[in-house]
Amino acid sequence: MSIGQPVKRLDAEAKVTGRARYAEDMLPAGILTAVYIRSTVAHGRVLTMDLSAALALPGVEAVFTFSDVPRLLYAPAGHPFSLDPAHADVADRLLLTEHVRFYGDEIGVVVARDELTAQRAASLVAVSYEEYPVITDPREAMAEGAFAIHPSGNIVKQDGFSVSGDVDALLAQADVVVAGEYQTPVTQHCHMEPVVAHAYMEDMERISVVTSTQIPHICRRVVGQALGLDWSRVRIVKPYVGGGFGAKQDVLLEPMVAFLAWKLGRPVRMALTREESMITRTRHAMRIRAKAGFARDGRLLAMDMDAVSNTGAYASHGHSVVSAGGGKLCSMYPHASVRFHAATVYTNLPIAGAMRGYGSPQIIFACECILDEAATALDMDPLDLRRINAGRPGDVNPRSGKPIETHGLADCLRLGRERFRWDERRAAAQITQADPELRRGVGVACFSFNSGVYPVGVEISGIRLTLAQDGCVTLQAGATEIGQGADTVFAQMAAAVLDLPVTSLRVVSTQDTDVTPFDPGAFASRQTYVVGPAVKAASLELRARILDHAALMTGYPASALGLKAGSIVATRHPARVFMSLKELALDAYYHKNRGGQLTAERSVKTRSNAPSFGCTFVEVEVDIALCRVRVTDMLNVHDCGVVINPITAKGQAQGGMAMAIGWALYEELLVDPRSGRVRNNNLLDYKMPTFLDLPALDVAFVQTAEPSGGFGNKSLGEPPLLSPAPAIRNAVWNATGVKADFIPLTPKALFPLFRDAGLLGPR
Repeated sequence: MSIGQPVKRLDAEAKVTGRARYAEDMLPAGILTAVYIRSTVAHGRVLTMDLSAALALPGVEAVFTFSDVPRLLYAPAGHPFSLDPAHADVADRLLLTEHVRFYGDEIGVVVARDELTAQRAASLVAVSYEEYPVITDPREAMAEGAFAIHPSGNIVKQDGFSVSGDVDALLAQADVVVAGEYQTPVTQHCHMEPVVAHAYMEDMERISVVTSTQIPHICRRVVGQALGLDWSRVRIVKPYVGGGFGAKQDVLLEPMVAFLAWKLGRPVRMALTREESMITRTRHAMRIRAKAGFARDGRLLAMDMDAVSNTGAYASHGHSVVSAGGGKLCSMYPHASVRFHAATVYTNLPIAGAMRGYGSPQIIFACECILDEAATALDMDPLDLRRINAGRPGDVNPRSGKPIETHGLADCLRLGRERFRWDERRAAAQITQADPELRRGVGVACFSFNSGVYPVGVEISGIRLTLAQDGCVTLQAGATEIGQGADTVFAQMAAAVLDLPVTSLRVVSTQDTDVTPFDPGAFASRQTYVVGPAVKAASLELRARILDHAALMTGYPASALGLKAGSIVATRHPARVFMSLKELALDAYYHKNRGGQLTAERSVKTRSNAPSFGCTFVEVEVDIALCRVRVTDMLNVHDCGVVINPITAKGQAQGGMAMAIGWALYEELLVDPRSGRVRNNNLLDYKMPTFLDLPALDVAFVQTAEPSGGFGNKSLGEPPLLSPAPAIRNAVWNATGVKADFIPLTPKALFPLFRDAGLLGPR
């Protein structure tokens, strides 16, 4: 049985040896290179563009401006198509624009024989602007009389919900009420492979785009919409992808390279520089006001939260990010009354879009900071407070009305307390709190997350299995491998049903929208949960067809035959082997009178969404004089259902934990509020943690068998990121007595807090 086994990733050796082929490894001969002409103001309108010097440069093939492209507004967000127009994404993008809305907005494009020539030509274009006020603060953008960044105004959308009672009445009745306002920064995905794509014409009508994307089938639709083409005229090919973390859940370069190939009749590539990639999509900065009421015994009675999400210059994923984050509140502590309101606001910052966690890291940060505020007010161990309020199996999610069949949060807290030695470390931290130089503290925080997007969006997956002539099975999935190990997990699932060794599965990692079964792509931690049922259904179908053919060959009924370790055996006497699967496959393909290619293809829609749960325990060391925080130990405990592959599961968790440490302590995209210009959009000035900045990252799992999961599994990809940041903030508070209501906790940010608290002494 391959489920639960530590199977080595199928693509591991290809990637570490450099044999894996990415989009830039698949360039056709004679390809041209395109480079954007970007605005040098953050807000304004283009008055003139002098292209003469660029066009005169040898090697330049063409220059296009906003006046040369289709005037079709489109939405680049990587969401499944909605049949309800009211649920459609905000269409506010053009291929090129004359109304500039952020520093670096795309106003033209140069096409040349090579990249250096294209870059040189782009720098020669002289542009004059009518400049408008630059607004980077969402509160300023929401103010009455603020300059409208878009014709519809500066508020993309605002809404909310209230569940399980009268929040105001419960707050009034509470023994303890705590409140705070929390801020999270603009950050960047920093995926290893920058944003790249190229396109070519297959004939006079159809355009092929090879791209590093998380969403090939959605990308096909959006390119068609942006160019006004039938979707079937567009083909998207997704080879290996060097990371995305949500940045490539938007349709970024694909419409432009498709347009250029269409117009010029020649293949065209675009590859953003790291500096360009870092202003292409970001994580939403949020400002969140939260208030919570508790009974004296620690029961959470009500939580009231109001969030303002800064989406930057264009909507991209828009209001769905903060809405999704708010929706996760209800399953974690399901006995509380919750009221949530949020607004998503345009500003002149670079565009915010999807990023790992999709709004939940910001909302969880506020929620878990409030829990520690309450623990202090109640003079209670913050771990005990969370244990009291954690949901249990069978609790009902008050917003969806659905029972939570597997709610392992209390078990995660229990396991974490023991494994992390919480009580011992918390007591030891008290001893260091008078130390004027180095102090230690511990913190804890919890999370909940969904497994996909249902019922907000459709959840569909497709799988095709083919028995090859040598007895191996080829698997094609519409779901995309982008570095998370999905291909390996799908192979394990199919191998378990077919009773084959995983080495007998061949997974086609490249998606091609002309031939690959349909699936929306990699996002929302959906893939093992949503694709699992399709893998199981297709595997059962192929198994039945194999046994039917075995019946033809042996004369025994199919019910008397079985598959075991790649051989056809007798059901009642498994030791009796009739033939190998290779022998059966050769007969099916080449016998003159029976059989044929044995295949199975299934498309399944998932109509459930099981939440996963977990928590983070952290110990920090704070150097008071340097105002520097170092994480010395971290443990994540996860209830993600049945763990399909312990190796890849642990890797997912550790990657998320490392990313969260960066979010909490180091990373912030710095923008000049007057000019709107990003000051650190490079990997020298944008501070990401390295291995030297990370502690040992411990991971543990509480395995629950989720009945709605194809193999008992739930989400895991994004959850590891959600709770470390508030746990670190809480640990710093525990160590120093200084409460920061923001991240990142950099030395420059902590200095005024430590100074005002008298920790730094006289100067």
